[in-house]
Amino acid sequence: MSATRPSYTSTPLTEPFSPLPTTSAADAMKIAFLVTRADPIGGAQIHVRDLAAELRRQGHSPTVLLSGSGPFIDDLRARGIPVIVLRHLVNPIRPYRDALALREIVRTINELKPDLMTAHGAKVGILGRLAARHLQLPLVVTVHGWACAPGTPRVQAAVSRGLERSIGALASKVITVSEFDRQFGLRAKLVTDRRVVTVHNGMPDIPAALQADPSRSPVKLIMIARFEPQKDHGTLLRALGGLRHHQWELDIVGDGPLRQDMEALASSLSIRERVHFLGQRTDVDCLLAKAQISVLASNWEGFPLSILEAMRAGLPIVASNVGGVAEAVEENQTGYVVPRGDVESFRARVADLLDSAALRSRLGAAGRRRYEAQFTLGRLVEKTLAVYGDALGRKRISSSSSRDLAEGPSSIEPSGADLHASS
Repeated sequence: MSATRPSYTSTPLTEPFSPLPTTSAADAMKIAFLVTRADPIGGAQIHVRDLAAELRRQGHSPTVLLSGSGPFIDDLRARGIPVIVLRHLVNPIRPYRDALALREIVRTINELKPDLMTAHGAKVGILGRLAARHLQLPLVVTVHGWACAPGTPRVQAAVSRGLERSIGALASKVITVSEFDRQFGLRAKLVTDRRVVTVHNGMPDIPAALQADPSRSPVKLIMIARFEPQKDHGTLLRALGGLRHHQWELDIVGDGPLRQDMEALASSLSIRERVHFLGQRTDVDCLLAKAQISVLASNWEGFPLSILEAMRAGLPIVASNVGGVAEAVEENQTGYVVPRGDVESFRARVADLLDSAALRSRLGAAGRRRYEAQFTLGRLVEKTLAVYGDALGRKRISSSSSRDLAEGPSSIEPSGADLHASS
């Protein structure tokens, strides 16, 4: 979960990061990536795209299985990544559709015959475990923020917690994208210590021309986040409503069901003309390059890619202290983290940055250095491959098939839930 998640990142097809060694034919893996939806595009989708593209470049054979349609699928195919669109996979609870989706996943995986399955998203994390058990294949589940993390809706959290505890052990390994999520999973008894590992998100670099100049005025702030309950646009807008005497403008990138409510809130705060609701965009890198401050107000997160995008662009950050945000943003070094929903704290930190071009430049430059040292795509791929290798070593590939499930009614009781997790 999102990711969280950025609205959409249009990274060049040739990413400028240091090349890694080419994989020998003997070590190359066939990997099936499971993603619940191609739309809306969030952190999990961008993570899968960048990871699969680099694995393909190294000589592995990734295939992405998902439902939906839209530019994300086109982007994958443009990068040479095979895509299989699943007809029956949906995000909310739909018992009959879930049974059909499980059978479809099993049949498709059985035909692909991958060495490894990896699931990205709460729904495919459940169905993927059931399919992997039936096919006797190793499965790595990447948690982009637990669907029962602090701040998530109560019913969603209860359903998610029950499902994870009941079938969580069917995954060979679990990757959490933040240490916060690893520790939460252990405390909530969703995973065991020997099965879970933290691998922070990483992103390919951008050309130097797309790095921002935080010292410029007037200041443009930017928030990349869909209008949905996970995000807390209201706190940001109320904070800015108390800064009308400063010169600033705000770009909000993303769409979603709560957009009209936030437009109305901006109007009621008398800042509507300074807040630009840009909708879904494919030029996020260019928008970041024109900004001076990155903001992210959230109710819950995993390890948001929008934070890494801002650091990569050299922007100072003000963000809610939820999930793994504080593992990316170093307080008073690369930006500020503030308590969730704290309008006054958010306002004060934004005001500090609005008042000082030197402070914006210092924090932005430190964020860029931290991205280069900790959150590149190369580091993500290296650590992820180590986990994949561990999963393959723990459970070798079985030649047995599951033709009965693939071709006939399912004997497994599948469960699905509207457990959309951020990224």
